[in-house]
Parts: sequence; C-alpha cells; structure tokens
Amino acid sequence: MNGTATEVAARIRVGEVSSREVTEGMLARIAADTDVNAVVETRPEFALQAAADADEAVAVGRELGPLHGVPMTVKDCFNVAGLRTTWGDPAFAEYVADWDATVAERLGQAGAIIVGKSNVHTMLGDFGQTTNEIYGRTNNPADLTRTPGGSSGGGAAALAAGLTYLEYGSDLVGSIRLPAAYCGVYGLKPTTGLVPMHGFQLPGPPEPPTEFPMLSTIGPLARSAADLRTALTVTGGPAAPFSWRLQPPRHDRFADFRVGVVLDHADAPVSSEVGAALSDTIDRLGRSGAKIVEGWPAGVDASEQAEAFGFQVGLFFALQGGTSEFASLAEVAARERRRIALRLTWQRYFEDVDVFVCPASFTTAFPHDNRPFDDRTIITSYGEQRYDAQVFWIAHASLTGLPALSMPIGSTPAGLPVGAQVIGPWHEDDTPITFAERLAELD
Repeated sequence: MNGTATEVAARIRVGEVSSREVTEGMLARIAADTDVNAVVETRPEFALQAAADADEAVAVGRELGPLHGVPMTVKDCFNVAGLRTTWGDPAFAEYVADWDATVAERLGQAGAIIVGKSNVHTMLGDFGQTTNEIYGRTNNPADLTRTPGGSSGGGAAALAAGLTYLEYGSDLVGSIRLPAAYCGVYGLKPTTGLVPMHGFQLPGPPEPPTEFPMLSTIGPLARSAADLRTALTVTGGPAAPFSWRLQPPRHDRFADFRVGVVLDHADAPVSSEVGAALSDTIDRLGRSGAKIVEGWPAGVDASEQAEAFGFQVGLFFALQGGTSEFASLAEVAARERRRIALRLTWQRYFEDVDVFVCPASFTTAFPHDNRPFDDRTIITSYGEQRYDAQVFWIAHASLTGLPALSMPIGSTPAGLPVGAQVIGPWHEDDTPITFAERLAELD
C-alpha cells in the first residue's frame, strides 16, 4: 500500500491510478487482516460505487477536491450514515447512524471515501489500549503482543498496517498522540475548538452545538505531516456563513525555526530507548541550523500543570454525569483562571520560540495488560512506572488547548516505533505541521 493520502490523491487526479483500484486494494487488505483487528466495519458496495463515481469525475474533467477518490476510515465514535456507531459499547452495538458528523460530511465534500470504521476502546475509556466486547482487541502491527495505544488505537494501527490511507480520531487524554507514537504514524490534536465536533457523540438524535469549552478535540492521523495539513484544511473552521483559513506556518526553512526542547522529567522518566531517539533527533536539529532553546517556559511548573490537567479531566467527566460533588464552584473558577493563565504563559513563550519538542510518551508500545486499570504498570529500563504516567507528556497541550502532533522519529532495536511530540502556538497549527515535514526530510 504505497503512498500517503496526498500522494494517492495526486495520482488519481492525473489518471495514473484509479480510485476503484486503490479502494479495491484497501478493502482486500482489510478483509485479509486476521491479526491486527484495526478496521472493524466496512461498506464495500458504497465504497466501490463512490470510487467509480470518482473515476468518472476525473474522466469528464470535473472540479476535484484535495482528497478526491482517496479511501479512508474514521474512528467508531463519529456518525457516518449507513454505518454503526458503537463507541465499543454493547449497548450501542446495533445503532446505525442515518446522518453524518460534520467531519465526515466535510471529508466527503473534499472527495474522500469513508470505507469504514476503526476500532476504539470501550466508550473511549483508555488512553493506553484499545479493546471492547463487540470487536475485541486491536494489536500493534510492529508486535502483536503489544498495544497500539488508545483510544484511537484502531486508526493508528490501521495506518501502520497499510489498511487505510487516512484516519480521523479524537483526543481528550492523548488518544490521538499516544497511538500515533506507539504505531509509528503521525497524529494531530488541533487547537481546541478548531474542528467542529458535531456528530462526535453517543448514538441518538443530533445534539445541538455547544459553546462550552471542552478539553476534547478531534483531528487526523496519517502517514505524513502533509496529510495532516490536508485533512485539517478540509475539516477545520466554523460552519457557514462564517469562514476560516489555516494560518500559514511561521517558517519554511529549518534553519529559521526556534525550537524549545525538554526531553525528560522525573514525573515520567523516559526509557533509555526513547531517550536515545529523542537525543539523536535534537542533535540532528542542531546540525541542521535550528536554534535550540532548552527548558520549560518561564512560569510553567510541569508537575503542577500535569496535576491541573488531571483536575480538568475529572471535571470533564463530572459534567458528563459523574457527580455534582466533584469540586466547589469556587475551586472550579480558580482552576479555570489558572488554566487560562497557563495558556497565556505559553503564548508569551511562543513569541520567542516557534515549536516545543518533547516526548509523546515516556515509553514505546508495551505488552497488553488485562489487569484492572488501577493495578496496571509499565516496565521500562528505569523500572516499574505508573500506567497513568503516559498522561504526563500529553497533558500540557491538552490543558492549554495548544495544537500538538506526534510524529515518528525512529525505532528501537526490537523494531518498536518511537514518537516525538511537537507543540505549536495557539491557532497556528501549520507551524508544527511544517516543522514535522522538515524534520522528516532530514532522515
């Protein structure tokens, strides 16, 4: 399965390959997969007819979208008319959506063909693993005994296994970035609120749009940074009559980037293999001419910031129906003021720095763990670590709403992918995307 989504779209556009040929190949690979279990539902008849229509549009010279004829998947938490939306919960196993989420609609308008759904953890409830009672467990293509991450593990594994060209997922507690890191693909958590979340909901009638600030965001996973840009461009922005345009990147030449760097922290010490890959990456950055700025932003206590994110996640679930006694109104207000203050602190930091590079996770993909959540641990070169330590490195962009992507930077001697996280300025998502493109070109 050669090529990225952007590359395949270009080949379809000039008639070098047909959409039907590409779609048939993707469906065949999905059907043949018995090991990874990443794509859990497909609609072959629809996909092949859409591919035939796409080829006809090319033949007669119609205007084509940027993803014209490209088959793809979306996470099983987005409504797509004609497909089940289960969230991995048996209670929703038979629910078939009759309307499209906004992102599904926009992807279709851009020419993409949504072939099927990727697997999720039950109710998206695990950032480290992907399994549920309907479809079972998804495995990491690099090592089937290990996790692909969660809860967008199905989509990341599908990309790594060559079962899809593009994926759309969601990220509350690293659910795009952790799977991308563990599977060796690209994943973007956009600036909070940049992509409309209408249709990212539990089964039922359409929920009204909300202005309530949410930690959760939705965004693309892909095989290249360019694909992230294409997917974000066609899905981001408000609904009509309002308009939006992706901010251009601050720089295009690597030597012009000012790169903030933190590679380790006592709260989530990186394994020796992750640390080696990160250090090598920063060395290459320096040799390429990028200006390296070490250390956290002035005024940021990383431990306090991670704890603040934990509070906000707890508040998020309390607001979803957990408990009204989670915290007092005074504490919620104080915490919200602190969250906004931290965002402003990062904004000031990004006046002098263009991107911030840190680990996506302290570990590579770890063995499947069926123990109760609170009993799980992860073994690294530095010993036994808490399972929830995976959250530490992704917490900072999630708390502040900043755009952040995970990208592959190498692999261990055992062949396990290592990912780095690139955080960018508020509403300047193309800056970390372009940086990731240039970094990939150094390899």
